[in-house]
Amino acid sequence: MAVRELELGGLTQTETPVAPRGLIGNIVHRLIYPLRRGKRPAPARAMGFYTDTTVCIGCKACEVACKQWNQLPADEFQWSGNSYDNTGELSAGSWRHVKFIEQFATPPAAAPPAPANGKISLDVVSAPAPESNRWLMMSDVCKHCVTAPCQQACPTGAIIYNEFGNVYIQPDICNGCAYCIAACPFGVITRSHFDGHTHKCTLCYDRQKDGLVPACAKACPTASIQFGPVDELRAKAAARVETLRAKGETRAHLYGAAATETYSDLNSFYLLVDRPEVYGLPASAVNPWIHMKGDYVRTVGAGLAALVVLLLTLFLTGR
Repeated sequence: MAVRELELGGLTQTETPVAPRGLIGNIVHRLIYPLRRGKRPAPARAMGFYTDTTVCIGCKACEVACKQWNQLPADEFQWSGNSYDNTGELSAGSWRHVKFIEQFATPPAAAPPAPANGKISLDVVSAPAPESNRWLMMSDVCKHCVTAPCQQACPTGAIIYNEFGNVYIQPDICNGCAYCIAACPFGVITRSHFDGHTHKCTLCYDRQKDGLVPACAKACPTASIQFGPVDELRAKAAARVETLRAKGETRAHLYGAAATETYSDLNSFYLLVDRPEVYGLPASAVNPWIHMKGDYVRTVGAGLAALVVLLLTLFLTGR
């Protein structure tokens, strides 16, 4: 893949020549061009992320790579004083966020005995006992839901699915209404204070078009972030869960790899070793659209009831 990037970097940038149109031709072109529909790309295999939180070391290389490749503005440099995680959350300027979940026992745990061979095991820490401490780390990103509430809520068509099955925001069509922000149950999307549009992870659509791995997955030194066809990632993740459970990590499970009664499966899913709420994820995400039918019925019913009351009032008062 590195060779592929070098090959692409050496290509000469070319532009499609534009034939002269004249004054009338330019006017017609300006009027018609916004209404033209481009050729839809052929659908490809659904691509996504599988994030193994058990091997994340919190280096935040993915955050840096994401900002560098997508030319995102730097966050304000300030210490939160509450954690080593100073990014805080996903935002319009931070499309990757490595969460630090610090779990400390009270009172402090006693120092563990030194291993006989002088080496410390790098296996994932088991479920926290009263006398244990641990840090859980998770590189958070847009979930690229198979059925995305943000895409369903968008009134302008700015949010679409591209040929790789990823949820993509077209900022030039976004009107900043923030409906998608309210619809997302994961708090992924935010509106930029700079341009007023919403922004989030694009799953490096431009890199995928050239056959490259997204910048965050390429920069991850421990392969915590893995990229590829979603069906292959799910099989790999299921095998990893079985391996962890065989080693005694009984709480290892996949989050978002399968659909639930209230939400679709995710093209960006996670392997967790604690409850989803510990990682700041909803235990049972709900797509607000599943309740819309009842909302519409109640709205129509309330409108009809108000109309009946109005007609009765007019009839009884003789007006």
